[in-house]
Amino acid sequence: MNDTQELQRWRLILGQESENRLSSMNMPALSEEQSLMDSALAAIYNRSESGGFGGSGRGGGHGPSNPQISRWLGDVRTLFDKEIVKIIQNDAVNRCGLKQLLFEPELLENTEPDISLASTILTLKDMIPKRSKDSVRAFIKKIVEDINKQLEQDIRRAVTAAVNKRAHSPIPSAAALDYKMTIRRNLKHWSPELGTLVPERFYFFDRGSKTAANKWTVILDIDQSGSMGESVIYSSVVSCILASMSSLKTRVIAFDTNIVDLTEKCDDPVDLLYGFQLGGGTDIDKSVIYCQQFIENPRKTLFFLISDLEEGGNRAAFVRRMEEIKTSGVTLVCLLALADHGKPYYDEHMAQKLSGMGIPCFACSPQKLPDLLGQVLRGGTLSVDDLK
Repeated sequence: MNDTQELQRWRLILGQESENRLSSMNMPALSEEQSLMDSALAAIYNRSESGGFGGSGRGGGHGPSNPQISRWLGDVRTLFDKEIVKIIQNDAVNRCGLKQLLFEPELLENTEPDISLASTILTLKDMIPKRSKDSVRAFIKKIVEDINKQLEQDIRRAVTAAVNKRAHSPIPSAAALDYKMTIRRNLKHWSPELGTLVPERFYFFDRGSKTAANKWTVILDIDQSGSMGESVIYSSVVSCILASMSSLKTRVIAFDTNIVDLTEKCDDPVDLLYGFQLGGGTDIDKSVIYCQQFIENPRKTLFFLISDLEEGGNRAAFVRRMEEIKTSGVTLVCLLALADHGKPYYDEHMAQKLSGMGIPCFACSPQKLPDLLGQVLRGGTLSVDDLK
């Protein structure tokens, strides 16, 4: 380590207050990465009135309800070595008011369910003491059940309607007549003289539409890097709803720089959430390669990439691969990361590049997901106005 690196290291250790003194010793400005490190450390160790998540650097404050914490935890895991991360996370728990929530189950039981707090707790789940685990799980379950109540019926209705609409056959069969669609589509052919409908066209269900070969495949490729806490929670609930529908084949993949197939955990959204390891780097291209094996019929495959698009792997290869999948006939949609109670957080340059290739990139509110699913499964095109 040379003198310059040593000065910069002391600057990171001592914080902003040492800036002037070290600059007088010919210390160069911090690099972009070092500046990110400095901001991450200041959030915990800055003792000024404005520093830290909760106001003062030391003490409880209002840290737990600040949605920036979960993103910060992910950044720390990306910037520092594993052993240093453990030290910083422990200090975060002690200094930012998280310790009481994690170590005192009685307090957590009386805490109002909050999705940003839930994402923070999931990031720190490996640090939760045994006596608090049941309370933490119950807290997460409250939030999952609330989201499920908001979305389940609408998602089931949208998917069922879309799949049934596409699952029709030109082969006439009285037993397979779709009465509802036939009547609805022929209302304009009502005959006042006869007092009845005179259908111009009859619609028949495709009896083979329930077979495995005719099912839609839905792939959810979910980024589990540090900024994805809220999106991961919503994605888990939606994944379990879709996986429970016999008309779909659903695959759920989680990734950072590694890949975890969580499909078998889709029976319980809380179990699914516990399968995620929030934090770390991002290699989207690697995950997309893994997901390609599940594309059996491109024309009946819906691929959701749920990510902030901050690719840490080969960006050019990722873009080429996405274009290749789209060209094959797969319906590709990028759902951008939601943070801070619905505020989009993503790499704008990458989103623009994918959008330019005809791949929709939306920061879609959870309440709009049923409409999005229905429209895509019906074969419709998506625009930003559809999801506002």
